[in-house]
Amino acid sequence: MPTVVLMDVSLSMTRPVSLDGIEEFQRKNLAVHGLNMLFEHMASNYRLEFTSLMAFSSLWELLVPFTRDYNALQEALSNLEDYDKTCVEAALNGVSNVVQQEWGSACPCQLQMTDAMDNLEELLRLSGGDGQIFTMEGPLCMKSVQTMFGKLIDLVYSPFHAVLHCGNLSSDVQVFPRPEPVVMDEEVEPIPRTVSTDLEIVGFIEIADIASPPVISRHLVLPIAVNKDVDEVGTGTTDELEEEPSASQMAGKSPNFCVLLHGSLKVEGMVALVQLGPEWYGMLYSQADSKKKSNLMMSLFDPGPEPLPWLGKISHLGPISEAADNPYGEDDSKSPFPVQPQVKRSYAQNVTVWIKASGLQTDVQKILRNARKLPDKTQTFYKELNRLRKAALAFGFWELLKGVADLLERECTMLPDSAHPDAAFQLSHAAQQLKLASTGDSQYAAFDHNIVPMHTDFSS
Repeated sequence: MPTVVLMDVSLSMTRPVSLDGIEEFQRKNLAVHGLNMLFEHMASNYRLEFTSLMAFSSLWELLVPFTRDYNALQEALSNLEDYDKTCVEAALNGVSNVVQQEWGSACPCQLQMTDAMDNLEELLRLSGGDGQIFTMEGPLCMKSVQTMFGKLIDLVYSPFHAVLHCGNLSSDVQVFPRPEPVVMDEEVEPIPRTVSTDLEIVGFIEIADIASPPVISRHLVLPIAVNKDVDEVGTGTTDELEEEPSASQMAGKSPNFCVLLHGSLKVEGMVALVQLGPEWYGMLYSQADSKKKSNLMMSLFDPGPEPLPWLGKISHLGPISEAADNPYGEDDSKSPFPVQPQVKRSYAQNVTVWIKASGLQTDVQKILRNARKLPDKTQTFYKELNRLRKAALAFGFWELLKGVADLLERECTMLPDSAHPDAAFQLSHAAQQLKLASTGDSQYAAFDHNIVPMHTDFSS
């Protein structure tokens, strides 16, 4: 995710720091030294990260917009000027403006801040507690700065290397940005779940079947070359001497399963289901940046054995060859998905819900309209009446039953002389049944009980 570095250039950062009596440095010099260390590491191992540099005092200034040019970031650090007092509120507003203008409000962003504030803990608490404060251990010196920034690099900016397996084939890959631990809120004792460094492809599925699933995060999957002799890892992004071939150049001349997988998924229009850990899955797929360029991506599903309901349990999926009949048909005219659940979902039921008074009023008016068209609408009348009755019993809305019964009795007295005689009998019968149900008597107030039309000699 993008990184914003917020550098304090107020007068407080110009305070001198004595280093073993040899030479005096300013606090700003120590911060610049640590940031240069961070930028050098990112240029070598985290080069895909977009980073921006901002300076602040009572005002804020965008020194370098989001870029992958770490030379420009280091050059801007060497040309910092000193200003007046510190005002963090204005600086944070500036960060918000810069991030939203570049990435929008939905993209998370990391903020690295260098200043001499004493209220950083309160700032973290107000922001939700999602962050960490790194402090120097021991006296202010270059070594303490290097140790502190080393901890930051190890925690946030260390590349995530893994091995991608598919049967007997495997490939060393880097996942960018590094996957963050996931905590499931519904667990009794939530434990952070981390992505394994051994990624196992368990199968392949068509894009149309996977559709557009909900995912936690998306990551680039990049092939890397491992030099077994010197135990070094190269990603092909570092600048190396022309005298010796780099690890990436060597990797470009040797077969790589990751490249094969990317090309196959792109041509066949499929995705690969990959196991990230115990009962945790994701998918690998090809995503095009432009007409000529595409990347191998990995999306992480929610942890669990059934992350996508329409696929069922991932462990229950199997190859087409093991099926008695081709689930896609001989001409690919059908699909085995979505898998029908064994238990009918509650949201698939025809449930009556009254969120507003207008909804209840509509249901009552529907009953009265059918009541005025009896006996032609007898079946529809009792269907709507029973639907309202069950909803009222479920909510304990006894007064509604009695109120509708009174309305039906009123409709009965207002029937015209030309009305069918059966209409009066049905209305009186329905009103009586509702009144009995409103008393709570177990015989008439049973939820599964339905009011049936009264049998009369006028009925057809």
